[in-house]
Amino acid sequence: ISRVRTLIRQVADTDVTVLIPGESGTGKELVAREIHNQSGRKDRPFVAGNIGALPESLIESELFGYEKGAFSGADRKKPGWFEMAQGGSLFLDEIGELPARTQVDLLRVLEQREVRRLGGEHVVSLDLRLIAATHREMEALVAEGKFREDLYYRLNVVPLRVPPLRERRDDIPSLVEHFLHEAQQRHQKPPKRVAGAAMRVLCDCPWPGNVRQLRNCMERLVVTVEGPTIDAKDLPEEILTPKREGTVSLDAAVQEAERTAILAALDHFNGNRQRAADLLGISVRTLHYKINRYSIQ
Repeated sequence: ISRVRTLIRQVADTDVTVLIPGESGTGKELVAREIHNQSGRKDRPFVAGNIGALPESLIESELFGYEKGAFSGADRKKPGWFEMAQGGSLFLDEIGELPARTQVDLLRVLEQREVRRLGGEHVVSLDLRLIAATHREMEALVAEGKFREDLYYRLNVVPLRVPPLRERRDDIPSLVEHFLHEAQQRHQKPPKRVAGAAMRVLCDCPWPGNVRQLRNCMERLVVTVEGPTIDAKDLPEEILTPKREGTVSLDAAVQEAERTAILAALDHFNGNRQRAADLLGISVRTLHYKINRYSIQ
């Protein structure tokens, strides 16, 4: 996480586009807000929009805005996220969910630094910093033809990966204190402290839901624990009960099955990647990406 903090400081006072990859719940929006808050744009708007939370039919109108009468139901003009972030920073979460048609429009906006509302003729020159985030493997999406390569490189000027919580356990005590204080303020509850035994359990937890799960856990404890001290026995059952030995996540199981299938296909065709890709039903480019991802020799 110290590398993340260093990169935030390095990019904050530039207008370079930042792409933040990382698992769901790792705090990618918090990183984006910190970049904004440390920049010269900190007194201007910070607009956050989640592409993945929108139906495909609404993405363009939310991004670029629209004029009255642009489409059925457009009974007024509305600025899009780009205009709303003018002078400040625009954070686009789940950029990997962007439809192919909108990818073309977004690339044009980024290259020309201007936007035009749907149904409108007036062009608005843009002055903002763009920060994007995703939980998807963007290089795989590019290799599979699901995301434009030119747009990916336009977004990925500075990649700033946010590691999952299990890779930065030293941050857990400070995050616990931060989220405790935050929840106490929000619910107007008296201060609480976390007992040493409880903190050890929290630090040993794998936190599959990452920072979001930890924040929700602290909020739950602030509301449900009556005394001034949070003991180990007060922690939720899913935190107290360790993961059974031998169990694996679905993602890990899928990756292992995929690696095994690739190895078998390559072995069957004596290393011929084209024929192996044909057997697996993927492109050679995708196969090359996966070979590198799984460090297959």
